[in-house]
Amino acid sequence: MSLCVDVFVRDATGEWLVLDVPEGCNDSAGFEIWRETVWGSETVRSLGARFMPVLAVSNLFVEADTVVEFLEEIALLRANLKLIATTTRRPRELAEHESGIESRLDNIEATALRAQELGAGVLIW
Repeated sequence: MSLCVDVFVRDATGEWLVLDVPEGCNDSAGFEIWRETVWGSETVRSLGARFMPVLAVSNLFVEADTVVEFLEEIALLRANLKLIATTTRRPRELAEHESGIESRLDNIEATALRAQELGAGVLIW
């Protein structure tokens, strides 16, 4: 299984509704195992990330009023990409792993920017 990243809105009762992924956009947020091995890793936690480590125990709902903070966390992870890749994969697979993390961060960031424009939230599940 794979993790997906989507934009969501809440209806009048507080229930969430996932919006369709626009054509040409990628909703991949990584492999299911990345919940613990990448996004919930000790390295990501040690950087001060507070959103992505939630994935180790549940789905992640980033409410509309915290999307800016979430984008800041994505920038932090991107700035530490090599460290994250190095500490979460065997060295012989490093280049491919780093590229995979980077492309998922691209997808997550693009989704967060769409959510910000819509006044919506981000769901990784």
